[in-house]
Amino acid sequence: MRTFDAIVIGAGQSGPFLAARMVEKGMTVALIERKFLGGTCVNSGCMPTKTLVASARAAHVARGAGDYGVTIPGEIGIDMRVVRDRARTVTMNARNGLIGWFDGMQDMTVIYGHASFEDARTVTVNGERLTAPRFFLNVGARPTIPDMPGIADINYLTSTSIIQLDTLPKHLAVIGGSYIGLEFAQMYRRFGADVTVIERGPKLASREDADISDAIADILRAEGITVQTDADGIAFAKSGNGIAVSVAAGRPDVLASHVLVATGRTPNTDDLGLDLAGVATDKRGYIIVDDKLATNVEGISALGDCNGRGAFTHTSYNDFEIAAANLLDGEDRKLSDRIPAYALYIDPPLGRVGMTEKEARASGREILISTRPMSRVGRANERGETKGFMKVIADAKTKQILGAAILGIEGDEAIHGFIDAMNAKSPYPVLQRAMPIHPTVSELIPTLLGDLKSV
Repeated sequence: MRTFDAIVIGAGQSGPFLAARMVEKGMTVALIERKFLGGTCVNSGCMPTKTLVASARAAHVARGAGDYGVTIPGEIGIDMRVVRDRARTVTMNARNGLIGWFDGMQDMTVIYGHASFEDARTVTVNGERLTAPRFFLNVGARPTIPDMPGIADINYLTSTSIIQLDTLPKHLAVIGGSYIGLEFAQMYRRFGADVTVIERGPKLASREDADISDAIADILRAEGITVQTDADGIAFAKSGNGIAVSVAAGRPDVLASHVLVATGRTPNTDDLGLDLAGVATDKRGYIIVDDKLATNVEGISALGDCNGRGAFTHTSYNDFEIAAANLLDGEDRKLSDRIPAYALYIDPPLGRVGMTEKEARASGREILISTRPMSRVGRANERGETKGFMKVIADAKTKQILGAAILGIEGDEAIHGFIDAMNAKSPYPVLQRAMPIHPTVSELIPTLLGDLKSV
């Protein structure tokens, strides 16, 4: 049996960086990864998908070049093999960078294999037993495959397998109208496929306010994407060379060449032997952690997607920062201190931070709200990209910003003005009095704040 100061299971966006920090402090660390370093972000999430998004945007801009006085003779073609290979290159460069980094650490032992607990201080991997006083679980999540009629009879795609396509679907049916599904829907429409989004609920991006959700649907429909909500009868059947997707009673089937199942994610916790270690999970399989990422078993912590406290690369990395600060730097950081923020990478993107309007109203506060269409943002008009709008919500009494959304050009970057102000706990008049740079999207933030009104 080999003994380490700490064992990290899973090499996503928390584990490797925490392992490196512990090694810097003189600890011996084993990093166990069953497949690839970098986790979902590097291998099947952010990096390859946003590379594909960039290719899709290039095609979209090229098709509209004439609107800017740029003439491109002939039709715009898509070489899906080049598109796929470009995304693969970005992934491999990042993965190989991690491999090279860890190869240079003397007290780091990287083990490829599946780890499973024997007890709260021992795991087995590749037939070998390893022990340590501390364990950090960063095992991530995988696409959820719901139990829908006929799904076992078809060849469906997931967010992991679709990035390997080197041919263009004729008609892609996207099952699920949340963030992952919507990004792929617009992407493949821009590549040239017919696309239908099928969502069980009444609206797309269900965690958003109705005005944001409606605007997202309008953006996608304007590009020729069919959106079908209230799809309460989803089922599948082979039909010739395609797949017939039943949507709901009284509605015609969607005949698709390919089906992408994008209905959420499931934590990779079912085969870790957590019961043998005594680690508690919730009914969905997420590892239950406290405000400092500790499980109910002393010495075992869970970071990243598997703890259910965030489903993004940046939340996973922040888990690392919290764990490292508390373990190695003598700090007292908590999950409850962070303000939720994320983006939806359709084009234009949605940047979001803090509460929605619905959440703010439910909190019982007296709130102020301001909105501004992107058609009244100079940068958006200059770029010819005026879809979407800006929105901010503030507390009328404390003047603290409660939440904000920017659905529009560069919204994923401009939202950081609100993120920074909220983390600094600055009342909104401070941000309102700032002098922003012209011409930018962010320059309209003070104007937006100046239009706050009671609701």
